[in-house]
Amino acid sequence: MATKIKLTRMGMKKQPTYRVVIQEERSKRDGKFIENIGVYDPRQNPPLVQFKAERVNYWLKAGATPTDSVGRLLKMAGITDKYYRQRKQTNTAAATEETKSE
Repeated sequence: MATKIKLTRMGMKKQPTYRVVIQEERSKRDGKFIENIGVYDPRQNPPLVQFKAERVNYWLKAGATPTDSVGRLLKMAGITDKYYRQRKQTNTAAATEETKSE
């Protein structure tokens, strides 16, 4: 089951707000989702962007890929930068331990 981190539209006509959700790749935009992990409201100034950072990191580690728009929001919130820094540190630490054991 391939999962994606997508936006689901909420709100009234011409007044959009979005939920950031985990969905199966083939499901509809406003269809069934696995978990709600954030909120995006573009109508506020500045736009409201809130995430459950722990859950986002969990799903990224599990292999969920964000859509382009969600990727921009994650970058704006600083979550992807932290995730990739931690991932790089663990990869380099594992590589140094591997070379020491040889």
